[in-house]
Amino acid sequence: MLTLREHHLYIRCTMPLFTPQERSVAEALSELTHCNPFLRQRIAWEKQALGDEFVAADAVWIAPPGAEPDRPNLLALERRVTDLVHTVRQRLADGEKGSAADRRLYADLVLYHLYYRHQRSFVESILRSEGKGAARLEAPFYRTFAQELEDLLGPAGVPREGRLAPAHLFACFFQVRRAFHYIHRHILGRSMPAARLRARVWESIFTHDLRRFQTSLYDRLGDITTLVTGPSGTGKELVARAIGLSRYVPFQASSGAFEEHFQESFYPLNLSALSPTLIESELFGHRRGSFTGALTDRTGWLEICPPLGTVFLDEIGEIDLPIQVKLLRVLESRTFQRLGETGSEHRSRRFLGKAVAATNRDLAAEMARGAFRQDLYYRLCSDTIETPSLAERLDDDPAELGDLLTTLAARLVDPDDAPALASEVQAWVEENLGREYRWPGNVRELGQCLRNVLIRRDYRPAKVTAPSDPRRALAEEIARGDLSADEVLGRYCTLVYADAGSYQAAARRLGLDRRTVKAKVDPQRLENLRQSAPS
Repeated sequence: MLTLREHHLYIRCTMPLFTPQERSVAEALSELTHCNPFLRQRIAWEKQALGDEFVAADAVWIAPPGAEPDRPNLLALERRVTDLVHTVRQRLADGEKGSAADRRLYADLVLYHLYYRHQRSFVESILRSEGKGAARLEAPFYRTFAQELEDLLGPAGVPREGRLAPAHLFACFFQVRRAFHYIHRHILGRSMPAARLRARVWESIFTHDLRRFQTSLYDRLGDITTLVTGPSGTGKELVARAIGLSRYVPFQASSGAFEEHFQESFYPLNLSALSPTLIESELFGHRRGSFTGALTDRTGWLEICPPLGTVFLDEIGEIDLPIQVKLLRVLESRTFQRLGETGSEHRSRRFLGKAVAATNRDLAAEMARGAFRQDLYYRLCSDTIETPSLAERLDDDPAELGDLLTTLAARLVDPDDAPALASEVQAWVEENLGREYRWPGNVRELGQCLRNVLIRRDYRPAKVTAPSDPRRALAEEIARGDLSADEVLGRYCTLVYADAGSYQAAARRLGLDRRTVKAKVDPQRLENLRQSAPS
């Protein structure tokens, strides 16, 4: 027989920690803690947690230019979770234990509560890190965070280890805060295409399962390459920056600082702006004397990039096949050699960071014509993001034009003057270009339009005419006898090289030496062919 006191203790230990209504709220908050905040599924969990307090007006999570506001639903959720955490914490202090499932649910509430309790300190750390000259990123509020975590989870008997280890949890919170910050900063707009793009970037950073990420994937996603595709001018580099600046950075409790300074770990490289030799030099580095102009040894970006850093390979569809082979080896084995290393100098170096690549080319078409390697493509496409055109975004929500103009204007004039300039440009666009203008240059063209209107109160879009078939044009000129034999060879070599994608492939088709093909290709005509090719 149990004594009365033992009976009361037994009742307390077996009583649930939550009432049915509290459990419904807690389960919704638990889902919100780990869901993709930019997907519409978030709305259902907010409705369940808030009931009549839910505000339907902010279903798409956006941030106005220059701000990341407190959404009404977020403020209400913070109050709800704070009250519920304190209520359950008191029950635990009074001896109630609940089930293991109850304690796990309570732990999720604590995570939600602590994240929002310290989010402003995380934001201040991000803004402070953007200042120049910071040797390392410190977080003096970590001790307060760790003590609060102990005070809240200790009575529940939840181990502070694994994904709930204080330093790891602190690093995860800082990563989540950075992801919000840079996704909102770099991916603007209220349209659904913009919202879906934010959701895709979030998944590239955390995967679709934040619990699994925090438990076992946080230090492994650097092995997965991200490929960003989309038309020119749609912000592919901004997407890459949002991903690169939002990687997991471990926190060292002993020193009170993060292991790496995330602001110094993004290395962009525009491959289309460089010759093949310079691409290899920039990526892999080189030894002195390995090519004309190589006067000293040079360390490439792949070697400089730290383990938590990101190398961004823009216009990857432009590189020659021999470089594609070397890049494939890097992505598969994480090893490479500097250009010109031979004999005793020859040694493997390691790339420890993450690679993000981008292209506006149709890589499937490039593979079909032998200009892009299939094995490299399949190494790149394990994580893909497609950036929408400006026309797609405006078709979904015309008001996005005003948002984008205000943001672009704020980069040129005083923030207080930006709304007036944006309104002026928007009025000019609607009067002179019309709402149906398709913006072939996308957001990049919109920025040029704003600058033109700012300076001259005028903007004249480039008149792009459909190019004639270069092969037919060459055949007609040959038939008329307008070209010399040398001009015929040069024009034909240029056409074949533009189609083959490399000097070696072009030489095989033409039955010529590679050096002859390279000498005959006309760089200006080649550039014109590439610009006129369908993207």
